[in-house]
Amino acid sequence: MSQTDKQAAKEPLPLWEAGWYRFARRLKSPNFGPRPTGAQPELIVIHSISLPPGDYGTGQVQRLFTNQLDWDAHDYFRSIRGLKVSAHFFIPRDGQLWQFVSCDDRAWHAGESTYRGKANCNDYSVGVELEGLDGLIFEQAQYETLSSLAAALLQTYPITQVAGHEHIAPGRKQDPGAGFDWQMLRRSLGLAAASIPANATDVASG
Repeated sequence: MSQTDKQAAKEPLPLWEAGWYRFARRLKSPNFGPRPTGAQPELIVIHSISLPPGDYGTGQVQRLFTNQLDWDAHDYFRSIRGLKVSAHFFIPRDGQLWQFVSCDDRAWHAGESTYRGKANCNDYSVGVELEGLDGLIFEQAQYETLSSLAAALLQTYPITQVAGHEHIAPGRKQDPGAGFDWQMLRRSLGLAAASIPANATDVASG
């Protein structure tokens, strides 16, 4: 092995490559676009999703985000026929991590939204979907993966806030809901209380 090869072998691989996270399983979604000029991620938005609702480990979330869902395979799928959405990341119940869109790009996860006076959250946020149902608890493996991912995001992007879909689209969305432990996430990341929604400070999984 040459000296150059030895040096390269010693150098750790970067955590990020053009907005793609090294430790995520990559599955590219066509449902994304560029961020507005000068926009960078300032906010992490936590969602919950399962397809069909309440069924876990089906692979249908991955199909939805890549426009491969069979709309006729389930009655619920027919009700969302033609929906084109994505998130940057998806964390199933077992704690695996999937990435669909580069964090340098704008994923289609938030919809009509405003947070702390700033509209169009897709423009300046990273969307993370947790496999689950609104209001129910999540698995420890999901929190561990989410904490590691969020820490890496905070190290790389000028992110100062973490919120739920319910906080950026109140009345329209209810996820992740009362089962999400905001204090656990805040403590694991060493965030100030002001970094999470004020009405989430007392929410914890039971």
